[in-house]
Amino acid sequence: MTNQHFTTTPPARAGHSRKVNLYDQITDRILADLRNGVAPWVKPWQASTKPNGLPYNTVSKRRYTGVNILMLWGTAAAMGYSSPAWLTFKQAKEAGGNVRKGERGSLVVFMKQIARERQNDDGETETETVSVLRHYHVFNVEQCEGLPARLTLAVEPVSEPEGIANVDRFLSATGADVRHGADCAYYCPASDHIALPHKADFRGMADYYATSLHEHGHWSGHTSRCDRRFGKRFGDQTYAAEELVAELTAAFLCAELGIAGKLQHAEYIGNWIKLLES
Repeated sequence: MTNQHFTTTPPARAGHSRKVNLYDQITDRILADLRNGVAPWVKPWQASTKPNGLPYNTVSKRRYTGVNILMLWGTAAAMGYSSPAWLTFKQAKEAGGNVRKGERGSLVVFMKQIARERQNDDGETETETVSVLRHYHVFNVEQCEGLPARLTLAVEPVSEPEGIANVDRFLSATGADVRHGADCAYYCPASDHIALPHKADFRGMADYYATSLHEHGHWSGHTSRCDRRFGKRFGDQTYAAEELVAELTAAFLCAELGIAGKLQHAEYIGNWIKLLES
């Protein structure tokens, strides 16, 4: 996407309206959590030992993706919502229910491809396709009333044995070279292998698998796969960005597969703040 900025108006109570930049609004939300010492992708694991899963639209059953996961997780944690189910104001009304008076919507963004005309260097008119950021707002089902039971049924958390079985299948399917017996966890791009301590060295199986998913996140960046730059030293922006990729990979997969392992790497928070501020 080209480096463009788009303005929009967030949900506000009557009499209040202000334009904000969507990119700034999202970044500021994440920065606020990081400055408080908590990464927003860790919050779903703080309130209980069970993750509440990836947020999804309870009408279409489609899961939200990308930064929307962080935004909705953050809102759910801040407001105490236990359900990962969301829907729009219109969807709530069409389902026979309604959003309770005074409730605020949560921002969801998406990219839209639009065609526009421009003149090239020869003065000829060309049509190009550009990506623009668009938004709408959703409400958690706990902000609504009168919804049919099929839209508000609680999601049964995955049991730890089920979660472990899910992760085992997933990790086996990657085909990654994983070597146990190291004194710490790391990924080595040169030899393209993941090193992990023995399972018994972790506080529990969930922590072992969360760590393994983090290192598999790094593994995905190898030149033969996603071909990411890893950075040369702790603290530089490329290094911090790669750690952020691995941390989000682990968070999303823990929620997807049903593992409630420890995710936060506190030593990286300062670097992530600098990365986002820039």
